Amino acid sequence: MEIKSTSFGITKSGKEVTKYTLYNDNKCSVSILNYGGIVNNIMVPDKNGNIENIVLGFDDITSYEEKSPFFGCLVGRVAGRISNASFKIDDNVYTLHANDNGNTLHGGLNGFNSVIWDTKSIVKKDSISLILNYLSKDGEEGFPGNLDITVTYTFNNNNELEIQYNGNTDKKTLVNMTNHSYFNLSGNGKRDILEQYLQINADKYGLVDTELIPNGIADVKNTAFDFRNMKLVGQDIKNDEEQLKNAGGYDHFYILDDAKDIAATMYDETSGRYMEVVTDQKSVIFYASNTIEEGVKLASDIVTKKHIALCLETQYYPDAINQDCFESKILNPGDTYKAYTKYCFKVK
Repeated sequence: MEIKSTSFGITKSGKEVTKYTLYNDNKCSVSILNYGGIVNNIMVPDKNGNIENIVLGFDDITSYEEKSPFFGCLVGRVAGRISNASFKIDDNVYTLHANDNGNTLHGGLNGFNSVIWDTKSIVKKDSISLILNYLSKDGEEGFPGNLDITVTYTFNNNNELEIQYNGNTDKKTLVNMTNHSYFNLSGNGKRDILEQYLQINADKYGLVDTELIPNGIADVKNTAFDFRNMKLVGQDIKNDEEQLKNAGGYDHFYILDDAKDIAATMYDETSGRYMEVVTDQKSVIFYASNTIEEGVKLASDIVTKKHIALCLETQYYPDAINQDCFESKILNPGDTYKAYTKYCFKVK
């Protein structure tokens, strides 16, 4: 087990960015930036032992600042959209930055995806951890409370990447974090994800309006959104269904089956790469890169195109504070925000 740090450039505001690469004993690795807590690459083998990158990212910090659709980053304080860029706790109404059609997306104009995190590392016999910490001050992006948040990335000899979130506040506030990695198991983006397989352990999914704000819950049965059994991502993506039209494809949350140990699985038959997602969160957003900007050159010689990758963003129910169909989840002083997700990389 080993961790190496290298310079990744300077931000426009003059802050130095460092890339930390966590190597396990299998010659596999995960690279993480202190800027945004970004997972810059994940290098794991195919069925023939070829180690390649399976996530989207850039080779330079300027591209992350100017072009990134949240590649690999930590999202917060709140993942997803907050409708009308506002919410109410007790008798207090909080107004946020409206950075997405009058709504707040992924924490606002300057969310956790664009801050410099403090870091330290821990190397053990069978695993290595990078611990990131950030103090989000009271009023930042409109959110109440001084929020002290710690995120721990751990990569082990089983080729598993664990993400543990912990946070404390001095005022009632909202916290609902996720990681926004874009996965493509073909390796170095050789093929899009329409011919890769996906399975999600969920009987119900969230309806969205044309601004992708939740507006109800429906059964997946007899719809394009039924991924209870593994199927090709592209099998039903062009079906004539209103929800697919609203999002231009898949960009919906799934209510996970609490009884199942594995939330989702992804498989690329050609490479043999197989990924399992384990989480303690209530939902996962499945996004199929429907609206990604095309023709952008990325690391690993990948060029973006529609459906070049998919996201599986584990989190609490989106916009729960403003939706009657969900119980609001507020972080109180004295309590600790906790969330956990593990990505297991295998071959078969």
